[in-house]
Amino acid sequence: MVYFAQTKYFLMIAAIPLFFLLHGLMQYRKRLALKRFGNPALIAQLAPGRSVRRGWVKLVFYAMAWFFFAVGLARPQIGARVKEVERRGAEIVIALDVSHSMLAEDYSPNRLERAKLAVSRLVDRLQQDRIGLIVFAGDAFVQLPITTDYVSAKIFLSTITTESVRRQGTNLGEAIVTGLRSFSTAVDNSKALILITDGEDHEEAAIEAARLAKESGVRIFCIGVGSEQGKPIPMPDGRLLKDDQGNIVVTKLDEASLIEIAHIGDGTYVRAGSSEFGLDAIVDGVRELEKQTFSSQVFEDFDEQYMYFFGIALFFLLLEFVINDRKGRRIKSFEVFSSIHNEEVKFG
Repeated sequence: MVYFAQTKYFLMIAAIPLFFLLHGLMQYRKRLALKRFGNPALIAQLAPGRSVRRGWVKLVFYAMAWFFFAVGLARPQIGARVKEVERRGAEIVIALDVSHSMLAEDYSPNRLERAKLAVSRLVDRLQQDRIGLIVFAGDAFVQLPITTDYVSAKIFLSTITTESVRRQGTNLGEAIVTGLRSFSTAVDNSKALILITDGEDHEEAAIEAARLAKESGVRIFCIGVGSEQGKPIPMPDGRLLKDDQGNIVVTKLDEASLIEIAHIGDGTYVRAGSSEFGLDAIVDGVRELEKQTFSSQVFEDFDEQYMYFFGIALFFLLLEFVINDRKGRRIKSFEVFSSIHNEEVKFG
């Protein structure tokens, strides 16, 4: 399998059609200029050394050199193999609330999108830690099992919507229990569960789940998303969510339950701000966790292939250099001598 380490250089290839366009325009302007001086056919006889076709051939070779040079800059690599390495870090599971209340626009553009951005920035700050993703509303599901693949984590994160969980509500207890099942079986102090929610729990099992997490050695950190004043919930069809009596539903941040869960779970509660989402306190808490040693598979030992493409580019560039855009004139030495001798006889 071929892997390109610097794909941005493929944009250079887009310039190749411009070479031919500009060359064609130059040839067209030359023809227009020659017509001003007289008959083009007569001028062609007076200048027989000029070859239009060779100019195009030179351009083709130059374009080929440009193409292979761009491929070389993209650093093609082959021969990757999988190697198992040991890492030391913590296990972090992020449980993200995807209930309809997360569509409220306390933040721009809404609670859910702002939370996803914060999680993405959190992933960027991780180093040797393993991470997992859980989405929850009335139920909870594992979106991404524990992994060190941060790229996949951000890809899965980008796909999360309020439709990721069919049953609506906010079941914090189910989210905590699902998070506990996602960790490795080893009992230590290297595990953290981060709850990101507005805290409007419609179930009763969250406190008991938090106690179970503490017994399992898992610390719970809570980020409260929303405002005390509350906001209405815009639905995908543009209307505001209403209750059975036709009243507009206003969703508010329920800090009390989140503070209690974080306290029982030996963690920290942070209210998300519009500019700072509270990640600094969470990251500081995660860094206090004990680090565990675990195995991870990584790809390594790529063989660089760029030098071959640079060599091909140089070959075509040399071809472009040695080809003259004028027709060759082969005059044998004896013909030159004979011409000079005839001139001497004529005038001597």
